[in-house]
Amino acid sequence: MEEPLALFFCADISEETMRQAPEHLVNLIEPIVEGLGYECVGIDYNPHPKHGCLRIYIDSENGILVEDCSKVSHQISGVLDVEDPIQGNYQLEISSPGADRPFFKIGQFEKFIGSTVMVNLFKAINGRRKITGKIEKVEDDIIMLQEDGQIFEVPFSAMSKARLVPEYLIEKGGHSGK
Repeated sequence: MEEPLALFFCADISEETMRQAPEHLVNLIEPIVEGLGYECVGIDYNPHPKHGCLRIYIDSENGILVEDCSKVSHQISGVLDVEDPIQGNYQLEISSPGADRPFFKIGQFEKFIGSTVMVNLFKAINGRRKITGKIEKVEDDIIMLQEDGQIFEVPFSAMSKARLVPEYLIEKGGHSGK
């Protein structure tokens, strides 16, 4: 008898930190996702004794459907049950990255050069803790963001959170505010 499958889709991400899950989880989960034919965009892990959350963002050239999330959830759930890498209770969430996709890796900034991102910083750069700018270029671990004619050189390690700003919001003159 198959166990019932529960999928949870969240549109909002907590304002805490941009953190890829611990390395042991990434090393366990990424190969499974990629083996199923999907890109593992990133893994967000927020531990909590009673209601932790392990959120895995997947993508593919054809986009992501609920069936894709279900397929990945089933495989990951089985491995997590056997390997038991997380202490305590947590929810497993599988999601597409959406139009305001989060960034977890430097390569994702390179892939979206010319696009606008909203970046939150651990510490202020030029008096700013939040920058919404166009990705001009990426050199080593420095992302060059252009905002209102000013260039910000932002080290990847200084970012607490980064998200793509969808074109439809730029055209309206707004941003997601997440």
